[in-house]
Amino acid sequence: MRRREFITLIGATAAASPLVARAQQPGKMKRIAMVHPTEPIANMVASYHRFWGAFFDELGRAGFVEGKNLVVERYSAAGQPDRFAPLARQVVDTRPDAIYAVSSFISVAFKAATTTIPIVCVTSDPVAAGLVSNIARPGGNITGSSVDTGFEIWGKRIGLLKEALPKLSNIFLIAEKTARWEGLFGSSVRQAATAASIVLNTAFLEKLEEAAYQRVFAAFDQDRPDALLLSDYGGHITHAPTIVALAANHRLPTMYAFRDYVELGGLISYGDDLEALGRSPGHQMGQVLNGTHPGDIPFDQVTRLELAINLKNAKSLGLEFPATLLASANLVVE
Repeated sequence: MRRREFITLIGATAAASPLVARAQQPGKMKRIAMVHPTEPIANMVASYHRFWGAFFDELGRAGFVEGKNLVVERYSAAGQPDRFAPLARQVVDTRPDAIYAVSSFISVAFKAATTTIPIVCVTSDPVAAGLVSNIARPGGNITGSSVDTGFEIWGKRIGLLKEALPKLSNIFLIAEKTARWEGLFGSSVRQAATAASIVLNTAFLEKLEEAAYQRVFAAFDQDRPDALLLSDYGGHITHAPTIVALAANHRLPTMYAFRDYVELGGLISYGDDLEALGRSPGHQMGQVLNGTHPGDIPFDQVTRLELAINLKNAKSLGLEFPATLLASANLVVE
């Protein structure tokens, strides 16, 4: 989000209700449902963040403008994983022309809910998630954009932290409590830490809500790590202001996956460009609304990575980034 994140809540009941731009000429309108696991529906607009702005910009290029010939219905699961499946069924029952599903978890819920309504999604590895069997020829009713940059990115993130903290010896990973920790995601992070001679511990959140983050950071006062890693799950971005403030208050150097955290005052990030990530599915949604079958649209692998560093945060922590690292950054906040 370019105040990106990776971010605010209006309550589960309101979050499950769509905001609808009503058609003036129903016969000429297309209707899409946008669904996010955590983002408040009031935030899912072009003016709020570059991720959404890029999506709607691409729709406009394809000839679809909200309020003119496009109805947009917005839904949020409000950070409650047990809402994913019921919300997917609720959306499918409204029979939109297409669905925009943000995150692997939401996308999987929609795959189970419909085999006919076109779905454009943002996901990690769509094959590993079970969404499609072939990214070049999806073949079913699902296409989208993959943010799968390879698990080696965790080694890069840990390496960047170690450049800033040469004496780094232990890290806590803050992550959502999901089954993926038991799979390749968790294994890759553990392997990256071991390769860097770093002791890795984990702090899991049952729900992504402010109180849960506060409890986790309070625990770090007792079992204090040298630094933190925040999971790259996009749902954390909704709570970015809270996370960044807690990291600053507890004086914990933190590596994030998106630059939005750094723009809010976080120390360092390395990961996907959210504007590029929003633009790709916007283009694909435009193709779908213009009649292209989603199964004929290849998954786009968005791999434009960016490094962001906040020198003000570094100074407050008594850290000095090497000149070579600063020179390689895409964004340096002074």
